[in-house]
Amino acid sequence: MKTAVVIEDESDVRTLLADTLERTGFTVYSAATGLEGVELVRVHAPIVTTLDIGMPGIDGFETAKCIRAISTTYLLMLTARTEQSDMLLGLQAGADAYITKPFRPREFRARVEAMMRRPRVQ
Repeated sequence: MKTAVVIEDESDVRTLLADTLERTGFTVYSAATGLEGVELVRVHAPIVTTLDIGMPGIDGFETAKCIRAISTTYLLMLTARTEQSDMLLGLQAGADAYITKPFRPREFRARVEAMMRRPRVQ
C-alpha cells in the first residue's frame, strides 16, 4: 500500500492534493500544520510527503528539516513563494522537488511519479 502525507494549511489545496494522490492509489493522511505533519510522517512512514512553506507554527523549511531527521520520504514542496532563494532554501532543507502555486494536478502527479522512479538512498 502506497502512503502519502499532505501538509498544507489551506483546506481547498489540501483536499485537491489528497484527492489527486488518492486517485493514483495512495492512502493519504493530511495535516494543517507542520507539527501535525511531522507526527503523521513519524506514525505512517509515507513514501511521499507534500509540504507548504507558509504555515502557522513552524514553517515549511523547519518542517522539512524535522521530517528529514526521521524519514527518507520523497518530499515535494508546493508553495506560492516563487523567489529562487525560497526554492534553494527548500531544497537545502531536504525537499526533493519544488512546485509553485498555482499548479496543475497533472503536473503535480507527474512530479510525484518522476520522484518515485528514482531509487531512495537509505
